[in-house]
Amino acid sequence: MNSMHKILFLPALLGAMLLAGCSGDQPEEVAAVRPLKAYQITDAGQHLTRSFPGRAKAHNEVDLAFRVNGELIELSNDLIGQPFKQGELIARLDPRDYEVKVEDMEGQLQNAQAAARRAQSDYQRELNIFKEEAGATSKTSVENKLAARDAARADVRSTSASLEAARDELGYTYLKAPFDGTITAKYTDNFQNVRAKENVVRLLDNSKIEIVVNVPENVISSLPNVKDITVIFDVFPDQPVPAEIFEIGTEASLTTRTYPVTLIMNQQEGFTILAGMAGRARGLLKQMAEADAGGVEVPVGAVFTPETEDSNYVWVIDEQTGVVRQQAVVTGKLVREGIQVLDGLKPGDWVATAGVHTLREGQQVSIMAATGE
Repeated sequence: MNSMHKILFLPALLGAMLLAGCSGDQPEEVAAVRPLKAYQITDAGQHLTRSFPGRAKAHNEVDLAFRVNGELIELSNDLIGQPFKQGELIARLDPRDYEVKVEDMEGQLQNAQAAARRAQSDYQRELNIFKEEAGATSKTSVENKLAARDAARADVRSTSASLEAARDELGYTYLKAPFDGTITAKYTDNFQNVRAKENVVRLLDNSKIEIVVNVPENVISSLPNVKDITVIFDVFPDQPVPAEIFEIGTEASLTTRTYPVTLIMNQQEGFTILAGMAGRARGLLKQMAEADAGGVEVPVGAVFTPETEDSNYVWVIDEQTGVVRQQAVVTGKLVREGIQVLDGLKPGDWVATAGVHTLREGQQVSIMAATGE
């Protein structure tokens, strides 16, 4: 090797040695922790349903309005917050026009009744003459008197109905509480003219409270088996309130594919649940009889069969370290909540429910969702 080549070779060798030394000082790359959806195994006989958020509202809440037009002559200024019993008077319209109408219809009814009596007398007299002396009158005349009597009777019935309607309208000048409740809003003032069906006040019954939660369509069929439902409101986190299913919606939302479920509960002693308070509902789901064969249940997506084997497996997650391991399982039949696992798992185990075909032994993950809640 000539001197020129030696000069070129030495710097290159030196650079390679320096690069090798530097690369040895770099830390090893840390594997990323993969977020993973998971499910915690519970006892075969029962598991807690997922909790669902909702907002409280009064069981009975209505905007009250008069059914007739008129001028308000009785409406308290300090009405908001005032309690009313069922049937108590809340507001009243000026009744004079309706009283005059009732009196007018009563007079018309008296005239119609008098006319009906005269028509009955004329018909009876004409009929007697026809029977006693046929030549003194004709059958046509008798029939005409009969028609006049029937018309007079019909006029009595029509006038009676009009009188009843006038009395109803007079009664509609009184606005009464349809149930026990408290006034929460007032939309007009005294001595104002209001139209029929124009809202005057809002009445709210706080003795029973409702909360509406949206339940996914894959859970809705299990609701009849849910027991011990409770609602915990954000402002009272240590006060679970017992609740019952009041109504299950029959039409799912087109966007969220959830059904509205209405729960109802009694107002509690020691604290008051107000309309608009946020809370979460949950309950204990008793498994169907199909789980009686024993074992535990997992979502169908947690079980997989490798291409090279015939056995079924799940990925079990170590809750402390987050490391996954492949676990052989013996599966049973499909049930309402997933698939039975007769051997290989126990209550308390966490299993992966997504990405099961892309995990590897010893991989570290973080649990995204406890769907067994």
